[in-house]
Amino acid sequence: MRLKRRRLIWQSFRARRDLEVVVDRTDRIAQGQIRAFTTVRNELARLPHFLSHYRDLGVGHFLFVLNNSDDGSEAYLTDQHDVSVWRTTASYKASRFGVDWTMWLQFRYGHKAWCLCVDADELLIYPHCDSRDLTAVTNRLDQTGATALGALMLDLFPKGPLGRQRYSPEQDPTEVLQWFDTGPYRAQRQLPAQNLWVQGGPRDRVFFFNRPERAPTLNKFPLVQWNRRFAYVNSTHALLPPRLNLEWDGPECVSGDTRLSGILLHTKFLPGVIARSKEEKTRKEHFGRPEDFDAYYDWLTTGPDLWDDKATKLHGWQQLMEMGLLSNGGWD
Repeated sequence: MRLKRRRLIWQSFRARRDLEVVVDRTDRIAQGQIRAFTTVRNELARLPHFLSHYRDLGVGHFLFVLNNSDDGSEAYLTDQHDVSVWRTTASYKASRFGVDWTMWLQFRYGHKAWCLCVDADELLIYPHCDSRDLTAVTNRLDQTGATALGALMLDLFPKGPLGRQRYSPEQDPTEVLQWFDTGPYRAQRQLPAQNLWVQGGPRDRVFFFNRPERAPTLNKFPLVQWNRRFAYVNSTHALLPPRLNLEWDGPECVSGDTRLSGILLHTKFLPGVIARSKEEKTRKEHFGRPEDFDAYYDWLTTGPDLWDDKATKLHGWQQLMEMGLLSNGGWD
């Protein structure tokens, strides 16, 4: 594991050569500010609310990598006072799905700071997120000796077939995607990295029901007090050194873990998902063996209906805590 970690850090160091600076405002990052790292491709429709959401939570600076974006994202982000931007035309897959690029930026700009690493379709919430910012969260984590915040990625979906809803760029995606699965979720540990593997949700229920081992991984560590000796292994699902993966055992309703945790509201299923799925099937830049997921993309392009009569409407973090999908760790 130590050799693998060193190899991944070196790989991210080499990946710096893929990146071209568009605008660098990192000299504005104040000591102690939480900084967010994100790789995006053609996410202009999501960016206004994404920035608004995380600004409200107290993120001080955003570091974006734009991978082959041609939808106006670059011009939009360049105009934002608290954003630094890099561009690349290199392979998303070869960069470990963008992880090498963001890890290099974390190595350069995030050492010994609390870093948020999220996708454009992920909105982090946590206990008291309507009244306490991320600095309060990191203070609490510091008090408890935690280095990372674990989070369940909660797939949100609309009522009715995908693609028939309306969405505007300034809109909160949760106004369109209002439903989620309360369970069942399952969790297990994997060796040798001791990383958690949580599965479940609507994609597991509807498409992967006869191949549960292929269902998406839903556990992440989006918020980490970063160190140059750390490495993300598979997106933000797992970390090295292995001890970091033991900072969370999964949702309380599955594992009984009552440590402070969060939820990543996953807004993948906005109306554009159908066109995007067609494109990504052709690009083959996702998944280690993208050909194994052709049927998955074909399924998404049919506009499936993920809703069923057991689906639950999202109302807020209190509801999710009562269900045991996130925990406050005694943080009252």
